[in-house]
Amino acid sequence: MSIGLPARNAGCAIRSRSLLEDSGLGGGGRGVKSIAWRPFAPASTSDTRLAKRARLFHAPRTLRSALLLLALVPALAVADKPRWESLPLPPAMPKAEATGQVEVADGAQIYYAIFDKAAALGKASGPPVILLHGGLGNGDHFAHQVPALADRFRVIAIDSRGQGRSTLAKGKLGYPEMARDVVGVMDALHIQRASIVGWSDGGAIALALGIEHPDRVDKLFVLATNYDVHGTKARSGPSPTFNAYAVKCRADAGRLARSKGAYDAAASALAPVWRQPVTFTKEQLRSIKARTLVSVGDHDEIIALDQVKEMAALIPNGQLAVFKDTSHFAMWQDPAAFNKVLVEFLTAP
Repeated sequence: MSIGLPARNAGCAIRSRSLLEDSGLGGGGRGVKSIAWRPFAPASTSDTRLAKRARLFHAPRTLRSALLLLALVPALAVADKPRWESLPLPPAMPKAEATGQVEVADGAQIYYAIFDKAAALGKASGPPVILLHGGLGNGDHFAHQVPALADRFRVIAIDSRGQGRSTLAKGKLGYPEMARDVVGVMDALHIQRASIVGWSDGGAIALALGIEHPDRVDKLFVLATNYDVHGTKARSGPSPTFNAYAVKCRADAGRLARSKGAYDAAASALAPVWRQPVTFTKEQLRSIKARTLVSVGDHDEIIALDQVKEMAALIPNGQLAVFKDTSHFAMWQDPAAFNKVLVEFLTAP
């Protein structure tokens, strides 16, 4: 995943922008599944607009009409702004039934949270589903998805190493290593097989699991991920949505991370990973045995739709979903449509 940091973040922002904005992970097909959407709600009225509308009641009728039109123009502009250009942040994460840390082979501590309504009611748990977030994020970013899943699945949200509440150990960092972290958590929780839901970097980890640990994977749901540099769109400058995402991730790290400076350390460690020209080969994708759905927003800022379609064709049991009028952040921009496709895929026989 490529992140552009806003210039106001002082000296480190310029360095981080050169490291992150130029990278391009996200990382088919059979029939394209387009997802309908509802109009995006306009933003709340500003104090200035309220004052203008208050003065209308004391103006002559002609002037009142003119002022009303002028007052409504900003509201119309906000309402007409394409949804893919906005970044509605997710709500707070529901309370977990259990949380914990697993120490993996190189000493990194990997955080997980379990959401399981059936177990909370003393009933048998549903099939396990593991959620893997995007680069520099954390498991809480699935707050829209957990309520849609936890009543029928045992949901495990993992913070990837060096991100969220997990620590960053010394040594090589890459998607195969982070896939092994997931296996380590599965072993600690006595989970033999699970369905994996991965977004962006999490999608690449999910694919690595399908390639290197096929016996541990039931289904793969991948959002906004490519497999090599050719799946990255050319960009003319920083993206406002990615800037807003970076601000949120930095704030989250300040709140959740176990050490000061964890955000910058993770960004520096991930930058070489994002710059790899080849994440996976076509032969590796063809080797994936799990039933897989690859998906993308039709206005993704960094991921090329053509390569996502190609991935769906390369993976033997691949399917494709394209979320209409959304970007790299489809699961935040249209959670209802995203959750519908996700649940249908995971519950299908």
